[in-house]
This record gives sequence, structure tokens and C-alpha cells, in this order.
Amino acid sequence: MWSPLPWPRVGDSKRVIEIEKFKYEIADIRDAFLTHQKTRHVDFTRLRPAVTLPATFFSPGTVREHVITLQREPPSFTKYKLTADTVENLKQPSFDVWQWEPNEMLVLIEYMYQDLGLMEEFCVTPPTLRNFLVCVQENYRNNPFHNFRHCFCVTQMMYSMIHLCRLQEKLSRKDLGILLSACVCHDLDHPGYNNWYQINARTELAVRYNDSSPLENHHCAVSFRVLANPECNIFSSVPEQLFKEIRADIIMLILATDMMRHSEIVDDFKKKLENFDYKNPDHLSALKMILIKACDISNEVRPSKVAEPWVDCLLEEYFNQAETEKQEGLPVAPFMDRDKVTKASAQIGFIKFVLIPLFEIIAQLFPQAEEVLVVPLRSAREHYEQLKEQEEDMRRLNQNKNIA
Repeated sequence: MWSPLPWPRVGDSKRVIEIEKFKYEIADIRDAFLTHQKTRHVDFTRLRPAVTLPATFFSPGTVREHVITLQREPPSFTKYKLTADTVENLKQPSFDVWQWEPNEMLVLIEYMYQDLGLMEEFCVTPPTLRNFLVCVQENYRNNPFHNFRHCFCVTQMMYSMIHLCRLQEKLSRKDLGILLSACVCHDLDHPGYNNWYQINARTELAVRYNDSSPLENHHCAVSFRVLANPECNIFSSVPEQLFKEIRADIIMLILATDMMRHSEIVDDFKKKLENFDYKNPDHLSALKMILIKACDISNEVRPSKVAEPWVDCLLEEYFNQAETEKQEGLPVAPFMDRDKVTKASAQIGFIKFVLIPLFEIIAQLFPQAEEVLVVPLRSAREHYEQLKEQEEDMRRLNQNKNIA
């Protein structure tokens, strides 16, 4: 297991406080969501650009045009020095993403770009990369789940899969840069309410994108608004034609994270597996889409102490949405209803029917992924099946008490 003290930084006691504070903030965010329901008639898009409100207070389908630009100077990264243990553990899917503060996560992502040779590939200067990462961080909202830590989690998993599957030997550095950058940007300005809500509530995002992957289209749009800032454009030095290719691929990958397209993308990749050709652009596109999809929903690949807090965060975000939907008279998905779902019931089916089949097809192309990625998923399924049995035993016990 990796050491929790890789850098000369805040002490252990402060780190524990930071993690606990993050957990308590989830409850604060929930309360803010509920309070906001009473004032949703306010048109925040008409606020002056100088006004900056916490992300939580924006309507779940409102476009936040005024926070796209860089709002603060990048922090000084000179005090952060990575140890050999940190560098090695960063390459592992078991990496504990909860042990890091926001600025530290920025440093770790910067290191990923450096390690993969992406700064040389795209002629990016350190200040530009830092500006880009800080601006991205600012444009993730303080949702229980879809926040900057989730962005870091997905990006780190992609980085670990690049090393695990030795993708440096199969893909160009351009493709590696596209994969990593798409992960960094894939949920930008996520409002904490999914596409189901956007469409049913007829939000600004749903209207703008004609009910077609409204969130994913919005993430793409925000990504390239960030890159439109000269001080943040990590692709400013590439030729125009190459930038068009990069842009098209990043859009393709972010749109692929819409779970409504899951079966379509998985089935297409399966067809190409038997005679997979790394020189075939269509095959490469299918692979890149599968990789970002896997990374986006990969939490259960990690050790349970890392994975389980993410389930709590996701359920909290789901419950926030369900409460809003009930107040607005909109349909509520059973898996989001606080009264109908438990942690175990939420995870068993998802792991069994989505995660394991997805990672098994990746392991067909990369056999080394079986032990590192698929086996932990089977263990996670068993863990939640045991948890479900405990929940059912407790329910029966309570029923018997009530009868007595």
C-alpha cells in the first residue's frame, strides 16, 4: 500500500480533518439544494459578469456563462515534490484518491502530462498547463459526486490504464493527450442533475441541445470555452488541422460518457475485438471510447475503502435530484428514490450487468487487466451481495419486532 505522506505538506491531523470536512460538506450541499428550490425563479444568467455565486446555487439546467474565464492565479507548485512512492502508486488503479487536497490533485495531473510526454508533444508551457487545470477546476461545481475530485479520479484511472495496458506502445502521444484531456474535461460544469432530469424538466440545456445528451454536449462546450482563453489553451501551438482533429476526438470521447449510449458503444467495440487493428482509425476510436467509459465508472475497481465513499456521494446526488423531481411533479427513477434504494441494491446490478461485462471485454484485448481490474469487481459484487443479505436480515428482524 502506498504511503499517505509522499510530500512535505500538511500533517496527518490536518489531512483527516480535510477528509472529514469534505464528507460534512455533502450535507451542506444537500441543504443548499433544498433551500434553492424556493428561489429557482431567479434568472442567474442575467447576473453581471463580476458576480460570482457558489456553483450549488445555479439552476440545474442553467448555463453559467460568466465563470468560464480564469478567476484566480494558479497556486505555487514549487513546494510540492513527488516521492518515488507517489509516482509509482499514481500508476496503480488502487490509488487512494481521497488522500489529496485540491492543489495537490492539480500537481498530480500536471505530472501525468509531463510523464506521458504531452507537454513536448503539444509544445505546452508549464504556466499554460497550470492555467488550464486551474480554470478546469474552477468550472467543476461543488456537487456531492460530479465534482473536481471525480474528474481527478477518472483522469488518474486513465493514466493507470495507459501504464497497465502499455498504451504508449500502441497509441500515439497525440491520442494519449486526447484521452487524458477528455477525462479532465468530461464533466465540466455538471449541475448535479442528470440528463433524465434535464429532459423532463425542459431545462435550458435540454432545449439548447434538443434533448440529445444535453449534459455531455454542455461539457464539450465548456471545455472549448476554457480552451478559447489564450492563457489556458494547451493546444495553442498545434497546427490548425491538428487542432480540428483533437477537438473532434475530445468531443467524441466526452459524448461517449453518456450512459444512454453504453450498449451501442460496447457492441461496436465487441465487433472489432476479434481482428482489432491499431492502424484502423475506426478501431482506435472504438477503443478510446471504451477506455473513457470504463474510467468514468471505474470506482468499484478500487479498494473498498476508496470505492464505498463514492457510492455515498452518488446516492446523495441522486436523492437531491429525486427530491427536486417530487417537488416539481416529475417522474422519479426508482434507483434515485431514497425510499426505494439501498447502497447494496444500487451497486449489485450495476457491477454485475454493466461494470464486469465492460471490463471483461477490455481484458480480452489486454489480458493483464483481468487480475488488476476484473477480479476486484467480482470481489466488490460479493461484498455488496453480503451487505444486501445483512440488510435483509435486519429488515426481517425489525418486522418481527413490530409484530411482537
